[in-house]
Amino acid sequence: MDYGVAIFSTDYSITPAELAVAAEERGFESLWFPEHSHIPLSRLSPWPGGGDLPKHYYDCMDPLVAMATAASVTKTIRLCTGICLVIQRDPIQLAKEVATLDQLSNGRVLLGVGGGWNEEEMADHGTEFKSRFRLMAERIAAMKVIWTESKPEFSGEFVNFPPMMTWPKPLQKPYPPILVGGAFPHGAKRAIEYGDGWMPLGGRGWDVLDTLPRFRQMAAEADRDPDSMDVTIFGAEDKVDSLKSYQDAGVNRTVFTLPSADRDTVLPLLDQYAKQMA
Repeated sequence: MDYGVAIFSTDYSITPAELAVAAEERGFESLWFPEHSHIPLSRLSPWPGGGDLPKHYYDCMDPLVAMATAASVTKTIRLCTGICLVIQRDPIQLAKEVATLDQLSNGRVLLGVGGGWNEEEMADHGTEFKSRFRLMAERIAAMKVIWTESKPEFSGEFVNFPPMMTWPKPLQKPYPPILVGGAFPHGAKRAIEYGDGWMPLGGRGWDVLDTLPRFRQMAAEADRDPDSMDVTIFGAEDKVDSLKSYQDAGVNRTVFTLPSADRDTVLPLLDQYAKQMA
């Protein structure tokens, strides 16, 4: 089982570059960055975590830019979005950004995606809350076409473009792995439909491990090889017993969450999590 760390990078936290170097030195497989373009002050949508929305949601840096800076100072650690709000991004431009980053990082990009929860935020991008998952599926389908075809074209409900040419293509073939975030069963169904794996969030009042047998059964019923579907538990517990349970259940990766804090706070936590990997 592989181990990763995630952080809301801000202008007051350890820099993505310094964190990437430290995480790679300690043997972490992946580094994850979330996304919020902004937080509307109306605050109508409740935070799924409950209570007040933490400050770092307002302050987080762009994940792809953070990944690029991390790529420039590392060699092996995977650079991941957790999650990229595809519903708030232009798919043609996002496809180019991801492909560029995959080329410059020597094939280390992993794209975690999700439909988001903040209705007001996505509305500012012209996205309707009710149709966001259809939009996400279609934009991902369009990006796959862009990544794999020399003269891509696409015609859909939300995304339409005539034949065009665009490079670079991703170094990873056919494209960087796509992990779909979300709870069971709907997030799992979307992962099976158009993802390379599922990325459930731990610690939200349900036991991820209880759902894994059904997830694998659903994959088989959809003619997907269950063994080929990556399972990444986001927000993993750092307890030895929990990590062993994840490993015994065939989880591919667990991701620990770091606070948006300076190096003096974050580096000791990295050391603590690294000990759990031994």
